[in-house]
Amino acid sequence: MAVPVVMLGLLAACVAAAVRESVLNVCMDAKHHKAQPGPEGALHGQCAPWKDNACCTANTSLEAHRYQSYLYNFNWDHCGMMPDQCKQHFIQDTCLYECSPNLGPWIDQVDSSWRRERILHVPLCKEDCEQWWEDCQDTLTCKENWHKGWDWSTGTNRCPRGSMCQPFRSVFPRPAALCEKIWSNSYKYSPEHRGSGRCIQMWFDPAHGNPNVAVAKYYAQTGRAADPAPWAVLLLLLPPALLALL
Repeated sequence: MAVPVVMLGLLAACVAAAVRESVLNVCMDAKHHKAQPGPEGALHGQCAPWKDNACCTANTSLEAHRYQSYLYNFNWDHCGMMPDQCKQHFIQDTCLYECSPNLGPWIDQVDSSWRRERILHVPLCKEDCEQWWEDCQDTLTCKENWHKGWDWSTGTNRCPRGSMCQPFRSVFPRPAALCEKIWSNSYKYSPEHRGSGRCIQMWFDPAHGNPNVAVAKYYAQTGRAADPAPWAVLLLLLPPALLALL
């Protein structure tokens, strides 16, 4: 009886290590992502920090900067022209989503016609979220959740009938509301600061390396509450004959 238990422990350790490694340096299975991350000689504008190891192509990075790109036919100016100081955060948000290979610990499966995976509850650094809200608080929008509920009858998003354009500060009273609600909980407001190694930075200086590499590794090692325990994963993999001996 002792041998199978020891074997289970060893196998669990191996599976746990494999699970941790499987979420590092990966790309989502989504609409415009590359199958695997790798260097891109030249990424455009705000996406450039990811050029050494990216999940996006140069063309995707260029389209991320357009007011209405072919990526998703999404119109930032649905309630009038979005000011540049606000738009820069949505460009950076798009660059992080499309280009980062360090979001693996937060990738979830999704049943969608245009992607099989999404990110969920990525801990966004306090400063990134608060500056996003600060620079966009006077910008107008008609919706709290930008993932769904638009009028797409013209091929691009328009405010649904009966909605009203309001300042961000009314739709999103606090920075956490903006970061967490605008993309269906893709992000989670983190009380951690940039450089802490405990939150994902939307903005960083590539001259000092990509800080999100260490953050992804930390969360891969510590795990998330929603993740199955390695023992549970292992039990699903074991043959019935071995399970009968436990």
